[in-house]
Amino acid sequence: MDLPIVYHPDYVAPLPPGHRFPMEKFRQLHETLIADEVAHPSQFHLPELPPHEWIELVHTPEYVRDYCEGTLDAKAQRRIGLPWSPALVNRTCVAVGGTILTAQLALSHGLACNTAGGTHHAFPSYGSGFCIFNDMAIASHVLLHLGLVQKILIVDLDVHQGDGTAFIFQDDPRVFTFSMHCEVNFPGTKQASDRDVPLPQGMDDQEYLQTLANYLPDLLSEVKPDLVFYDAGVDVHLGDRLGKLALSDRGVFCREMQVLSTCVAQGYPVACVIGGGYADDLNAIVYRHSLVHRVASDVYRQYRL
Repeated sequence: MDLPIVYHPDYVAPLPPGHRFPMEKFRQLHETLIADEVAHPSQFHLPELPPHEWIELVHTPEYVRDYCEGTLDAKAQRRIGLPWSPALVNRTCVAVGGTILTAQLALSHGLACNTAGGTHHAFPSYGSGFCIFNDMAIASHVLLHLGLVQKILIVDLDVHQGDGTAFIFQDDPRVFTFSMHCEVNFPGTKQASDRDVPLPQGMDDQEYLQTLANYLPDLLSEVKPDLVFYDAGVDVHLGDRLGKLALSDRGVFCREMQVLSTCVAQGYPVACVIGGGYADDLNAIVYRHSLVHRVASDVYRQYRL
């Protein structure tokens, strides 16, 4: 058995030329994983569209309706930062279904990866920062609703604080939110995660990995989750235009190995989403996003999951 990976055949919703969000990266990531023999086509799983009732476990019915029907007001649409289209609505909902499926596969296999996900800036009644629906929050609520888990740990290592996720679970003891992010970065107003680790600008590989090592093992011992959601945002990279940290490719690789091996070695299943990554060089973004899949494939084989 090989690592299960969730992918989305409808990768690209049309965006204006030169838009800051690299939608093309999702399709190219899938192609790269196959071309580099990180994964075989048989390892990929197709998600289904989730029912609106599942999305509404987190988001208000009015927001879900207005976004899906394209009737959000202009201010709310600008806050999201992505131009509305029916194709983007479909892709957004499929991506949520992908994270739900990734979580289910992680519970049954011990480790699974999504080729999308990590939309952690979405709040119950509005979207923000390229995030429309909060996929990890929805997936967490679905698993809890179905009785598949009782305790979840969200490890958010995107360079930006997972503010929407922190807000959604601020009064929910079933989900523990951990965000390690650049302090002087979007969002301007931070929310209170269960544990926040704000990092100074320019932090490099060694300092970052040591900081993570100071927190992750103790978190696992404290929370004892039935499932870990891991947001593996690569906007921590030195070359990311929205990041402000200074990790190298090797640093990102070591981070993925540190997170996945620490969790899996202790018997905690992990569902990975790719989070943010923004650079002028699309190939460089895709390679960085592929690192979590490369490491996960190695860890999966090493621990014979």
